[in-house]
Amino acid sequence: METPSAAVTRGRVLWALLLATLGSSAGQPLGGESMCTAQALARYSITFTGKWSQASFPKQYPLFRPPAQWSSLLGAAHSSDYSMWRKDQYVSTGLRDFAERGEAWALMREIEAAGEKLQSVHAVFSAPAVPSGTGQTSAELEVHSRHSLVSFVVRIIPSPDWFVGVDSLDLCDGDRWREQVAVDLYPYDAGTDSGFTFSSPNFATIPQDTVTEITASSPSHPANSFYYPRLKALPPMARVTLVRLRQGPRGFAPPAPDLVGRGNEIVDSLSAPETPLDCEVSLWSSWGLCGGPCGQLGSKSRTRYVRVQPANQGAPCPELEEEAECVPDNCV
Repeated sequence: METPSAAVTRGRVLWALLLATLGSSAGQPLGGESMCTAQALARYSITFTGKWSQASFPKQYPLFRPPAQWSSLLGAAHSSDYSMWRKDQYVSTGLRDFAERGEAWALMREIEAAGEKLQSVHAVFSAPAVPSGTGQTSAELEVHSRHSLVSFVVRIIPSPDWFVGVDSLDLCDGDRWREQVAVDLYPYDAGTDSGFTFSSPNFATIPQDTVTEITASSPSHPANSFYYPRLKALPPMARVTLVRLRQGPRGFAPPAPDLVGRGNEIVDSLSAPETPLDCEVSLWSSWGLCGGPCGQLGSKSRTRYVRVQPANQGAPCPELEEEAECVPDNCV
């Protein structure tokens, strides 16, 4: 029979082992993800480049009230047990406010709460807004070996609840930090507003839907601002580039000019693609009255109007007026 002192000693040993196990697993990747063993800290520059031009996205391109532009960029460096947003999942209240109205306070509080309660967020970073569809903005961020994932969002303005962003991009590759990463960005629908166009009025989605990627054919509705049935895929709306900063005796230095274009970065050799936009016309009007002399065939006509002008060598508009023979109703 085990003595009381031996039982106490054994209990202390088991408790110490339990604490050691919990301590070693805290902040580690979930599931089958690899663990980052790189040096503890790394700094990166992050550059967001908007590619939302009228040539690439001619349909309903916002020219005023307000013109095409991007909100400020808001992001976090975090571990795998935090998620800012994820495709096919519901967004938080904070991200809904950001995607619909550009209000960042609730999202900031959510990120800070995750950092305090779960120790899953290492740092928050932001970059200024871009006042046009094709501008640039940049910032710096710090990642940690236990918080090597980067997520961020940028709101598309104007839009119902559309945004671009990155979900849990890992800057660590085993035992080293990635030198440079570039990612093309495509539009997402936050699932909280049912508008089809950039300037749609507020129309809440009830019940709330999950985050979905907007494509050239989805939503499959001609009124959708991104509906381009001739395209297999939309051109990228933006691109984000992250470059590791080297630490010198006087602090972190920006990357050398010749670094751009290496690694995962692909330098655009051509200008922005021109997306063909076909002409769209209304339905035919009703036939007009049949006119003509008595005893002879008369004529009647109907019309339609242009709803969307063609652009970038899209299909031209068909005839807008049509005539047909008829028997006069009131001959003269």
